[in-house]
Amino acid sequence: MNIESGFSQVAQSLLWPVLVLVGLAFVYALWTGGATLMEAWQRWRQPQYRSLRVAPGLSMEELELQLVRQVEPVRLLSRLSPMLGLIATMIPLGPALQSVAAGNGQQALAVFSGAFAGVVLALAAASVGLVVYSVRRRWLLAELLVVRKERGVAQ
Repeated sequence: MNIESGFSQVAQSLLWPVLVLVGLAFVYALWTGGATLMEAWQRWRQPQYRSLRVAPGLSMEELELQLVRQVEPVRLLSRLSPMLGLIATMIPLGPALQSVAAGNGQQALAVFSGAFAGVVLALAAASVGLVVYSVRRRWLLAELLVVRKERGVAQ
């Protein structure tokens, strides 16, 4: 067994885990998008709504860390999903191109459609993640500014 076939086998074994991760990312994107819409509705109904939980005695640095922890999952979603989509597309392309070379165009077409479905779901998840990240980050930074003003440490 040469190194190229070994790499190929390792890459092929990654296809199902990557597809599962793409599916989970898409489901998480839908969930977090819905949660953000609900939070927007709450903010519209209650202008003083805060999702940044300010416990007594927390320093500004601890509040900033809390803010980062709240938005980090959707930031990772928006950054990792396109990579997973690319992996999900590239893995099946090798066997698909071999099918085309062997004259089995129909078999290659089936592989291509599945590969592109993975990248579409991953890009959709990344798009939702980027929107949610941007909106929630803006909300949380505005809340942090209010806390800074209340504590007299606004810059």
